[in-house]
Amino acid sequence: MLTEFLRDQCFTTAWFGLMAFVWFGWSQEDPPRSRRVWLGVGSGLGVAFAAAFGVLTALNWDQPTALQGRYVWFGVLVAAEVVAAGLGCLLLARRGRSRWMAWWVAVVVAVHFLPLALFLHDVGVAVVGVVQLAALGWAVPRVRATTTTSSRVAGPVMGASLLLSAAIGAALTLPGL
Repeated sequence: MLTEFLRDQCFTTAWFGLMAFVWFGWSQEDPPRSRRVWLGVGSGLGVAFAAAFGVLTALNWDQPTALQGRYVWFGVLVAAEVVAAGLGCLLLARRGRSRWMAWWVAVVVAVHFLPLALFLHDVGVAVVGVVQLAALGWAVPRVRATTTTSSRVAGPVMGASLLLSAAIGAALTLPGL
């Protein structure tokens, strides 16, 4: 979002759009009726950002990337994220607390944005992670007060923050193309 690397900027915008689609989709697991249309609109907008900036990523693939020479460490970070999310969900399932899975995965994703920002030389990615962590902390008492799935809260938090970040990334990228 705030990187000097055009290819990374386009890819991050596309990826945030795709992940907004995913999180809005997960939040449709158990939504209040009044949010269903908005969750669908968010999903659609996420797909639009993913498609448009996926094409722009491909068109700018020959541009430099902050990940050059660090792909292995990037892979280690992503693998650690997947393992942490998976193990946490397994533990939650075994303890009969599977309704917290979406919240747990959201926390892992938000935390992973902090080192990812270092890899990408993009403080904007860290800001997204910090905002998400704060919102997910705010959500804990709301999830505890109900018996519904945490996707009802975590999905919109993650989807909206990623969609907004994709929009900011697009606004910063398009004038320079």
